[in-house]
Amino acid sequence: MNGLEILVRQAKDGDKEALEGIVRQIQDRVYNLAVRMLGDPVDAEDAAQEILVKVITRLETFREESAFTTWVYSVAARHLMDVRKTRFEHSVRTMEYMEELAALPIDEKWPRQFNPAERALLVEEVRISCLLALLVWLDRPHRLAYVLGDVFRVTGEQGGAIMDITPEAFRQRLSRARASLGRFMSDYCSLIRQDNPCECARQASRQLSEGIIDLNDLKFAGKPCAARHDPTILEKLHQMDELIRVAVLFRTHPDYAAPDDFASGVRELLESGRFDFFE
Repeated sequence: MNGLEILVRQAKDGDKEALEGIVRQIQDRVYNLAVRMLGDPVDAEDAAQEILVKVITRLETFREESAFTTWVYSVAARHLMDVRKTRFEHSVRTMEYMEELAALPIDEKWPRQFNPAERALLVEEVRISCLLALLVWLDRPHRLAYVLGDVFRVTGEQGGAIMDITPEAFRQRLSRARASLGRFMSDYCSLIRQDNPCECARQASRQLSEGIIDLNDLKFAGKPCAARHDPTILEKLHQMDELIRVAVLFRTHPDYAAPDDFASGVRELLESGRFDFFE
């Protein structure tokens, strides 16, 4: 039995500190799933807090028939499939529009006031937001299957359990999502094929000039991370088989640290007396 499972049993016995410990151990996973599903950190924070409350209030229903993290992902999946469509989701247009945007000729000139480090942040911002936009272009069932399967790398059996479908149905959704993303990125993304027209640096210079991104108001680049993946991965992409480049690229998205107040918010909820099953 691992440390998280021990905390779960202690929490079921009424240990509030154990419950807070559970939240601290799962909050980053829940938050990162929410970011990839909803595309906006603010909306993801709201959704993650709601998911954590559901985990707390439904802890007694966890029967230990699967790993606790699988059960948490299933709670999160149901919530994220039903939550109201976000502003970011509404902002993502059709794939045809995205193809036209990717193929536009772009002036590569950068304003002189930006140094190399600042340019790198802006390029990272564009790369991450672009990958999220491509995820959001998928419908939610295929988006969830892709994030679970290719980003979080759950098995078919785990994915089926999380999404409450058969393992085969999960694998089929994952395959369709891979094909959809792969077609677009093979045709347009220069990180997948070097001679493709869409380059992060060129897009960053355009978005900067059009006021789409702002160095002083970045949503993704430079944010606190629970883990930041090996930066040399991007340099090594072209040494990989094209079939796996797309998945590897999506895995380079940083694993963000959930806001510090998540666990303290749980404590406040416990102390509010709203959840009498701890009495």
